[in-house]
Formats: sequence, C-alpha cells, structure tokens
Amino acid sequence: MLRRIPAARGAVRQRGMFLIEAVVAILLFMLGILGMVGLSAQAVSTQSDAEYRTLAAQWASQIGQEAWISASRAGVDRDARAAALLASLATFEHQKLGDDCDFSGGPSINAVVTSWAAAVRDAPNGGLPGSTESMQQIRIDSTADGHNKMTITVCWQVPSNPKKRRHVFATLIN
Repeated sequence: MLRRIPAARGAVRQRGMFLIEAVVAILLFMLGILGMVGLSAQAVSTQSDAEYRTLAAQWASQIGQEAWISASRAGVDRDARAAALLASLATFEHQKLGDDCDFSGGPSINAVVTSWAAAVRDAPNGGLPGSTESMQQIRIDSTADGHNKMTITVCWQVPSNPKKRRHVFATLIN
C-alpha cells in the first residue's frame, strides 16, 4: 500500500504561481516584439523619406546645372552678354507664382524644363511620388540685388502622409 506524504504548508500556497509567471513572461516578451516591429516600421518610413529627399536634391541640382550649362552668354560686350543671359534664364522660369507647394503661373517654354518636370513626376521611373506639375517651381531673380539667382523648389507627397514635402535649391548663374 502506498502512503501519501502530506505537503508542506508553503507548497499549498504556491499552487498556480508558475502559470501566472509564465503568462507574465509571455506578455513581456510580446510587448518587446511589438516594440521592435514598431521601430522597424518607423525605420522603413524614415529611410523612404531620406530616399525621396535625396531624389529631390538630385532633380533640383540637375536642372540648376542644365541652366548653368545652357544659358546663353553670347554678345560682344558686357551689357550684350548680360542681356542674353537674362533672356536665356527667363525661359527656365516654371510655375513662378504661388507658394507652399501650390504653384501657378504656367509651365516653362524651355523644352529642357518641361522634360525635367515630367521626369520629376514620373514616380515609377525614378521620379517623386505624388508629384504634380503645380508642385515644381523655378524662379529667377534677375534684379540688381538678385544676381541671377535661380531658386528651384521640388515638392512631393508620400502616400502614407498627407503632408507635402519640399526641397529648395538655389544657385547663382552668371
């Protein structure tokens, strides 16, 4: 015959504690995993934003360099060269009115600028997402104090955030 040995007094109070400890440990583990998933999602979003900012900087720099290279500086004297440069730069103005990524004033008559603006909008082929023609602007300040300053504003809007992003690039063309 088997005889049962009575349990110590403290062991009776311990019944079920292991189960509670296991549930708490699993809960803490799950919170850690959810935190890591959240950080991962934020990292992907930040990486995408950095990628779009880099693209915007490249697009703005590209049209600035194109203007620098193709601006006419023909003329016999200093005044004639300055007039030719101003006339040439005026063709680069694109959507020169408006502000805050809502520009107007008409597209540029320069074929280089119109193809550039189309390429910026072509998101599947290296352009910026959510970009429209009225979100790109090129202004030329040819006043005496402006020194032929070209200000290029490139805007875009990512699908996951309704806030418009913008990159502004300025260069002097003389």
